[in-house]
Amino acid sequence: MGDSFGDGDIDERPVHSVCVDDFYIGKYEVTQKEWSKVMGNNPSSFRSCEDCPVENISYLNIKEFMGKLNRMTGGKYRLPTEAEWEYAARSGGKKEKWAGMGNEEGLGECAWYMTNAGGRPYPVGQKMPNGLGLYDMTGNIQEWVADWYADDYYKTSSKNNPSGPPSSQYRVARGGSFLNKSWGSRTVIRYRFTQDDRGREFGFRLAAPVK
Repeated sequence: MGDSFGDGDIDERPVHSVCVDDFYIGKYEVTQKEWSKVMGNNPSSFRSCEDCPVENISYLNIKEFMGKLNRMTGGKYRLPTEAEWEYAARSGGKKEKWAGMGNEEGLGECAWYMTNAGGRPYPVGQKMPNGLGLYDMTGNIQEWVADWYADDYYKTSSKNNPSGPPSSQYRVARGGSFLNKSWGSRTVIRYRFTQDDRGREFGFRLAAPVK
């Protein structure tokens, strides 16, 4: 995990190896249609696009969604950890600066970001997937993950199934959005927000244990 290219922030270092157990992760970001089926509402700023990712949601909103979804389905859906998310974004831990793409010239083929998005999100799955067949891991909508945030966590992170510090003022979001430039959409960049922060760039995808 971390900034192996040398142009990242201090909280992306040191680069370190981690191991995560097998897990499932959503092929797409959760859409407005899917959110509405569970919650009966659509909080999104861009409501005219039911196949666009749901946005304008906080970490706490997502926690409520997952509780309802699991009661409805008997599932064990959750947010991915930061380590799981980065492993998935990097096509199974490859050295990819952007999900499925190693060079900035080709970024528009796999991501909606500031240069090509026109200030809005798009229906999920329109760009090229990464090496694991996952869409929009870079750009479109910034994705909440499960972990609390600490700027020095990588110095003390456990190697096996790291799940972040025990508590913090902030939660982590990953992946960049339609509002971010290429640098802000890298697979290793870490964003921090309070867990009740909301914005038109905040969304998520689901994960689940294999066992």
